[in-house]
Amino acid sequence: MGDATMTDAARGRPRGGIRRRITFVATLAVALALAVGAAVFWIALRGALYGQLETAAAQDAAAFAEQAKDSGWETLPDVDDDRFWQVVDRDSGAVIGASDDAEDAAAIAGPDREPPMLVTLPGLDGAFVVAAEEDDQIVVAGRSATTADETLASVGILLASAVPIVALLVGVTVWVATGRALRPVDVMRGQVEAITSTDLHRRVDEPPVDDEIGRLARTMNTMLARLDDAQTRQRRFVSDASHELKSPLASLRQYAEVARSHPDRISPTELSDAVLDEGARLERLVQGMLVLTRADESSLGTARTEIDLDDVLFAEGRRLAASGSVSVDSRGVQAVRTHAGAGLVQQAVRNLVDNAARHAVSAIALSSGRDGEGAWIAVDDDGTGVPEGERERVFERFVRLDDARSRDAGGSGLGLAIVAEIARAHGGSVAVEASPLGGARFVLRLRP
Repeated sequence: MGDATMTDAARGRPRGGIRRRITFVATLAVALALAVGAAVFWIALRGALYGQLETAAAQDAAAFAEQAKDSGWETLPDVDDDRFWQVVDRDSGAVIGASDDAEDAAAIAGPDREPPMLVTLPGLDGAFVVAAEEDDQIVVAGRSATTADETLASVGILLASAVPIVALLVGVTVWVATGRALRPVDVMRGQVEAITSTDLHRRVDEPPVDDEIGRLARTMNTMLARLDDAQTRQRRFVSDASHELKSPLASLRQYAEVARSHPDRISPTELSDAVLDEGARLERLVQGMLVLTRADESSLGTARTEIDLDDVLFAEGRRLAASGSVSVDSRGVQAVRTHAGAGLVQQAVRNLVDNAARHAVSAIALSSGRDGEGAWIAVDDDGTGVPEGERERVFERFVRLDDARSRDAGGSGLGLAIVAEIARAHGGSVAVEASPLGGARFVLRLRP
């Protein structure tokens, strides 16, 4: 029901697609860049063309003014339709002479008045770029801008047609390129979609190149490997837990059946002792599994307070000494104070001490101190020790190097695994090495 709802919600979302978005953004960016470039080019071309006309008009005005000064304006030549000239009286501003095309035009320039850059003449199409030369008289000359305007119109049409065509070509190119680039991602998506919880051992194909797609595929495979490993550990944990729980339950059932069928063979005291012992064993198993489950979920509480590790060790030493099973040497315990989760540290120390007591022949030793890595505690025993090749595996869950003896002594194979998780939760570590007493030495370090 939940998966169907999520699928429906996903289908209801707009499907933009990376390929579509990349193509749209690239095409839009190129179109804007081309449009801006075309506008700048057209403006620059217009400025160049009109600048040339203005220079030519200024040269004409200077030549006409020189000729009018030397020979009179009456001698000024007739010009073609692309040019004109006009002579204006400097004092009155009246037109005193003009070429044929400008005879009916009003004075373009005058006293204290600059001529406009562009003018139109009566009866003629198009504009003229003009310039004036002032001496005894004001001589105005103009050049037709028709050719320049036609050129600008042609260039404008060409640019307006080229911008969308180029933008479209870029869009098609980007669409094809991104499709080819993202094809491995689509293949990868299909492969991941086909992987279920029952076949997490499968992996996606990794491209031979070391690019973003290749790194994504490797990251995906690494994630699948972690999920596969986590699922394997979870299944092993459930299997081991079921096996461990089966033993005390079977023992309780056996005692109950014998007590019901043959009441004379088992006294009430023996039955209650068996129930209490096996119940305590079940309680330890369940408690240990709860701690490890919280550790797997990263919810192992580490609210830190200031605690005295020496007090914790002395308390565990007194508890063990009171049982009379082994002798306890606490002379190596030094005053050490640190910030840690009090309950978790007490549980870790108790697990280490109980583990040492189960494997010791006659004595254990407790010690503590501080070095550059933080506070540490050590628990030694005079047992058989831990073989060097097993010193990593001993902290795994439900691992017992001497299974029969540990089971008889009440060990579940979870105590040292719990110690390792508590150490990790505090940023510390736990390790085992050879002990001066001849057995094993477990060292728990806690970061400050």
